[in-house]
Amino acid sequence: MTDRPLKRALISVSDKEGLVDLGQALAARGVELLSTGGSAKALRDAGLTVKDVADVTGFPEMMDGRVKTLHPAVHGGLLALRDTPDHAKAMEDHGIGGIDLLVVNLYPFEATVASGADEATCIENIDIGGPAMIRAGAKNQGYTCVVTDPQDYDALLAELEAHDGATTLPFRQRQSAIAYGRTAAYDAAVATWMARFEETPRRIAAAATLTQTLRYGENPHQSAAFYTDGSARPGVATATQHQGKDLSYNNINDTDAAIELVAEFTDRPAVAIIKHANPCGVATGDTLVEAYRRAFDCDRTSAFGGIVALNGTLDAETAEAMAGIFTEVVIAPDATDDAKAVFAAKKNLRLLTTGSLPDPRLPIRAMKQVAGGWLVQDKDTGHVSPDDLRVVTKRAPTDAQMADLMFAWTVAKHVKSNAIIYVKDGATVGVGAGQMSRLDSSRIAARKAQDVAEALGLPQSAAVGSVVASDAFFPFADGLLAAAEAGATAVIQPGGSMRDDDVIAAADAAGLAMVFTGQRHFRH
Repeated sequence: MTDRPLKRALISVSDKEGLVDLGQALAARGVELLSTGGSAKALRDAGLTVKDVADVTGFPEMMDGRVKTLHPAVHGGLLALRDTPDHAKAMEDHGIGGIDLLVVNLYPFEATVASGADEATCIENIDIGGPAMIRAGAKNQGYTCVVTDPQDYDALLAELEAHDGATTLPFRQRQSAIAYGRTAAYDAAVATWMARFEETPRRIAAAATLTQTLRYGENPHQSAAFYTDGSARPGVATATQHQGKDLSYNNINDTDAAIELVAEFTDRPAVAIIKHANPCGVATGDTLVEAYRRAFDCDRTSAFGGIVALNGTLDAETAEAMAGIFTEVVIAPDATDDAKAVFAAKKNLRLLTTGSLPDPRLPIRAMKQVAGGWLVQDKDTGHVSPDDLRVVTKRAPTDAQMADLMFAWTVAKHVKSNAIIYVKDGATVGVGAGQMSRLDSSRIAARKAQDVAEALGLPQSAAVGSVVASDAFFPFADGLLAAAEAGATAVIQPGGSMRDDDVIAAADAAGLAMVFTGQRHFRH
């Protein structure tokens, strides 16, 4: 028989949500309740009869609660194979009662770290006894049922109702899977926090919680889901969605790219429009609506169905401008009620607010799965200032060109390699992304700048008088000369090619100003 009647339960929870209702439901079925500390108090305050774990172990809680459940009387009750004669004899000889249900959730370590608490507080919130009990009970799924999350209380009570006060093996197996997932994620969160003491951790672990099952992945034949890591970093994972249908896999990926890019700009209003994880338009302005219009003008065709990120509060005027075309997602730190009212008529548009912007300089570990393993690196938080740049041509950039060069370099960090970015007056006018040849990227960006001119009715390419950024060095002069032919007047690039002298000579011959950053921004 695999159904196991529930006679005795041990309850020790940090999160008291639903605790009293669960205790009352169990008591009504005649289940004996064992508990500890605050959980026992909450149950007793509700009028329930509760036996202290200390009365079972013969030891009081000690060391500020660090030691209370680490005892054979507890773990024997969780681990005993009740139908195995020597286990049953050991239980009888040592007065160990079986524990049929374990309800435990852990000290809030992840939330404590996310709150910015000091090191000592974080360490005190590393649970020891809880994970040990959960792992013990989950291992003994033939006899013991483990519940680690208040959201499973109703399922437990439904199981008891359906099976005359017993749990079935399939239910216990499901709960064991949930339990081991919880302890694995908990240990991973602790290990990740501790890893800051190790430059290259010997082992790495990732902890994440299912937030949303997605309709499909990048394509309809791929299943997908969205998991969050519990960090407090503002962005798509922590945003509030005010309207629109659920986000898709591609929406989430593109929205993350959008908010991370626009967060680079803090000195004046900025807008980024993203399509397929690449910016098709980025601009600053005196107002958000001006920035949006300038970003939109960079590539009006690609902006259709794109993702828009703003670095300030979305206002009604900007919302009205956006409402003119189909947009998948708009994400901003906040939005006025009037702006929300404008978007209310656009039922398919998702509006997200983040409360604040992510810090683009905050170090984050980035992981990418490959066959048989993971590639792990620091997120690209690289920045340069004008003082870091080295002028390598006869002509130095003007102050206006320098401002545009810095803007272009910042955008280039967020464009898939090979990346070429044309910028004029604080707005992109041409973006070439993701090409195998830097020359091809330069030509595509120049073609985009010509498209801008045609869309705006300009007499010449928008690249004329622009500056250009290259995310990595020009291996040959051809890509740089293509930019000069398009009308660019100044260039920013890392330098470091074996042919730097040839490229510098070509820039001088074309009358370009060029600066080297000494830093590369490959993005794959």
